[in-house]
Amino acid sequence: MPVLALSALGIVFGDIGTSPLYTFKTILGTAASPSDPATVLGALSLVVWTLVIITTIKYVSFAMRVDNDGEGGILALMALLGVKKQQRPTIVAVGLFGAALIYGDGAITPAISVLSALEGLNMATPALQPYVVPAAVAILLALFAIQSQGTAAIGRFFGPIMLLWFLVIAVMGIAGIVQHPGVFAALNPLYGLHYLFSHGATGFLVLGAVFLCVTGAEALYADMGHFGSGPIKMAWFGIVFPSLILNYAGQAALVLEGAPTDGNIFFRLCPPMLLIPLIVLATIATIIASQSIITGAFSMTRQAIQLGWLPRLQIKQTSSDGYGQIYVGVVNWLLMIVTVGLTIAFGKSDNLAAAYGIAVSLTMLMTSALLFIAMREIWNWSLLAAGSVAVCFLVVDSAFFLANLTKVAEGGYVPLVLAICVYGVMWIWHRGAVATSMRMHEELIPVPEFMAGLVANNVPRVPGTAVFLTRTAQDTPPVMIWHVRHNRALHEHVFVLRVEILPVPWVSSRNRIALTEVAPNFWRAEARFGFMERPHIPALLLNSKSLGCTVDVGDVTYYVGHETVVSREDGLGLPGWQERFFAVMERNAVHVSDFFSLPNDQVVEIGRQVAI
Repeated sequence: MPVLALSALGIVFGDIGTSPLYTFKTILGTAASPSDPATVLGALSLVVWTLVIITTIKYVSFAMRVDNDGEGGILALMALLGVKKQQRPTIVAVGLFGAALIYGDGAITPAISVLSALEGLNMATPALQPYVVPAAVAILLALFAIQSQGTAAIGRFFGPIMLLWFLVIAVMGIAGIVQHPGVFAALNPLYGLHYLFSHGATGFLVLGAVFLCVTGAEALYADMGHFGSGPIKMAWFGIVFPSLILNYAGQAALVLEGAPTDGNIFFRLCPPMLLIPLIVLATIATIIASQSIITGAFSMTRQAIQLGWLPRLQIKQTSSDGYGQIYVGVVNWLLMIVTVGLTIAFGKSDNLAAAYGIAVSLTMLMTSALLFIAMREIWNWSLLAAGSVAVCFLVVDSAFFLANLTKVAEGGYVPLVLAICVYGVMWIWHRGAVATSMRMHEELIPVPEFMAGLVANNVPRVPGTAVFLTRTAQDTPPVMIWHVRHNRALHEHVFVLRVEILPVPWVSSRNRIALTEVAPNFWRAEARFGFMERPHIPALLLNSKSLGCTVDVGDVTYYVGHETVVSREDGLGLPGWQERFFAVMERNAVHVSDFFSLPNDQVVEIGRQVAI
């Protein structure tokens, strides 16, 4: 577990671990009297208790206990609440939009993190200021370029560096605290509450800046499947949480001792002779910070694909040590384009801070709502117990969300627009997939009727085994009907296979396949996979022999249908723009034979038009 905890430092905690670079300076920049002791202690108290309530209590102590067979994140939580077994459109909408919001804010995380580190150069050598943005762009391009190497290799490299980072910021914090030990008075939550309620609108607006200290908490939950909850909790309580508290306290102590609040307070904790090495370490740490959100985006993408909310994308397994260690090229490059664009457009971390946080605060609000349902339905808590805990979380999350709403005009619209686009893609794909499935079910023929037709029409049976992949749970698969209609022959052995993706990450081998012989030498099977698994049909066929199936797996031809989506002429289908958008996604999705790991030289594709 200690080794996994070290790797988790490099993958999971980069975002929240580098928040001291910009959080405290942004808070004091928002406050009316940044040097006033009441402001400084109030701000520190709000930061400390935000870390305690949101990260330690809500996510580490509560959310990570509501895992879906080890997988975390808002999509896994949505699936755990049985949205496939029941019609729960509200829960689906909350879960999907929450996931889309993480994509939106995730594009900002690498930009603000790297910029905030490189801006330390302004304090060391102001002449280097024109090179900050070009250097940030170059670093971000390199970061996205290495993602295909996988989180296992990256984690082994990044973990020790992040351990060094947390030790350094802890020591820096202690050096600041020594100058003004009275800063620990801020551990009393009354300091934060007094500041919040005694400064009117300004006190409320400060919450939007305070929230920056926990923007990595949702990604922490989403990345849980990569390492498990145990190593993440060990790293949080043993290293990350105490280091963050010490550093924030050190920054506050420095201001209380009279340090100026302009510029970056974090770098003022460092002795001048060590400033350049610290900037280098901070830059590397912020590169690692970007890793957590990228890794979380990969995990959520596969979950969305397996649950039927995104088209099939090429997913690369980057390690044999853990199935959660993957690379999704399309997501990686799209995130890169948006992140680099934001870096160039906003130019400074202060400008990006205005756009940062609104999406994650809304995601956290949605997660709290789903946690309430989980407490009631999964833990079987009483309404009073679940409601009491959920109300506490919802009040805190709502306060941060409302405070962040003030940022919309200053740039907060960016992650919201990105999230709406992602949500729209998910919604249109699902609508199109459902419409296609319904049209396919309209022309089904019962198996006895189909088999009788073979005899009546003297359709010859040729040697070998045909495996027909289908979406239908019963009757004759459309692809099989098309095959007989066009080729006027059918194999001697027939194996009809329907693959179902369940709303759980993993399915045990004993529950993998259900097999029935519906007619002589005519087998129907239903295979079940979890949303974090990649279906492998040839291996499944080998396992079917142990269940009594007599098909010859050494002489198999796989038949898959390829539907070309067109508009319905009766005007009852999807709106034209949705049909066209779905058709584009369908054409560019990963081929079904690749998705099911079928051997290319044994696949026959049969096409037809489907009007939706």
